[in-house]
Amino acid sequence: MFPLIDAQSLERRLADLVIVDCRHDLAQPQAGLDAYRAGHIPGAVFAHLDQTLSGACNGANGRHPLPEPEALAAWLGTNGIGNDTDVVAYDASGGVFAARLWWLLRWLGHRRVQVLDGGLAAWQGCGFPLSTAVVHKPALRFVPQSQPQLRVNVADVLANLTEPRFVLIDARSPERFAGLGETLDPVAGHIPGALNAFYQNNLAADGRFKTPAALREQWQALLQGQGADAAVHQCGSGVTACHNLLALEAAGLSGGRLYPGSWSEWCADETRPMVRR
Repeated sequence: MFPLIDAQSLERRLADLVIVDCRHDLAQPQAGLDAYRAGHIPGAVFAHLDQTLSGACNGANGRHPLPEPEALAAWLGTNGIGNDTDVVAYDASGGVFAARLWWLLRWLGHRRVQVLDGGLAAWQGCGFPLSTAVVHKPALRFVPQSQPQLRVNVADVLANLTEPRFVLIDARSPERFAGLGETLDPVAGHIPGALNAFYQNNLAADGRFKTPAALREQWQALLQGQGADAAVHQCGSGVTACHNLLALEAAGLSGGRLYPGSWSEWCADETRPMVRR
């Protein structure tokens, strides 16, 4: 299944799938739910980044640790998503938060998931309506089939510094990667050896993803002949890194892994090596 869907195709399939509104604002965590209540794609349920698409923070595991598989599976089932359900996720941020759900579902072994290309703006740009109706889906059972090979942990990244086995790619902006203008994490900088690939570079000027061919050329140039499976992706907290993984999938370059804890986990321990400004 191609990982992206356009608004026209989604409109034709509204009755055949479950739509998940993933809108979020890192600076205002309530903003996504407020926006959902004000108007959402008809039939969509809402998933909160902090409460649904992340687990509990303990001060050492990053700002958006992975949710427990059973907890996420329970939420999915309650919201009408079973193991055979087609799912479409969307947001209003270029696909950043929708990509997090896309990756999480694949981590649980569910591959029938797509992201709305262009998000809510693309939907409204087609003149399609919004709804304020409260959505209650018939409950289904979702059985998680976790795919541990899709991720690495902090110990893997630490070991990679002395015995390189993968290339680390940081999805944050060039400024944050360089340690400039850091506002989300207590330490500015990046993990030694990481390359920078700002997630927004996956998008064209209209807010939609670049063509598969353009994405393939862009990413192959960064990987310098290595396969996509040679890369591990990170960002500030394991969210925007999923956007890069989604772009690679759209380009036909599968196999990359996620470091969920990312910089926010890494910098929580000052004994870990860091490149600071």
